[in-house]
Amino acid sequence: MRNSSSVLRSGLTVAVTAALPLALASAAVAGPGISVNTTGSTVSVTTSSCTQINGSWGTASLLTSSQGSFAQGRQVTLSGTSTSQSAAWSSVTPGTYTVIVVCSDGTTAGTQSVVVSTAPSPSRSVTPSASPSRGVMGGVGGSSTDYGTVTLVAGGTLVGSGLLATAWYLRRRNKPHRL
Repeated sequence: MRNSSSVLRSGLTVAVTAALPLALASAAVAGPGISVNTTGSTVSVTTSSCTQINGSWGTASLLTSSQGSFAQGRQVTLSGTSTSQSAAWSSVTPGTYTVIVVCSDGTTAGTQSVVVSTAPSPSRSVTPSASPSRGVMGGVGGSSTDYGTVTLVAGGTLVGSGLLATAWYLRRRNKPHRL
């Protein structure tokens, strides 16, 4: 009797294990749904769930948060082939939207929410310019003016006399005062 119950348990385990991949495969094939993408102010939806009836694949609708039914949204007819159908909306303002796809046979292929954000502002591109012929022109006046020899000698004399005066002051300050 013991052998028969363990055989029965292992038989059930094998049966469940064999049936599990079949159940997962049928769930994956059952409905691929929809795929929604946003690029800037354009929203697009793609599906492979719809079949063509009387030349029509179906309709997609873009609903704002204040709209409650498929008919209230911005509707676009699906276009494509038997493997992929798509629709797109342009100039969509920033906000949260719901995309609903209804096939031509009346079934809903899928519903998905999407957030449209503000488009990033275009960045400025830096254009190279010709380099200055005589150094960098920093500030007002400055290094762009060519000074003569007399100006350079006068400036050097002022800097030198300033250094000598500073050294004399510091040396004299260190000596004690005599009365």
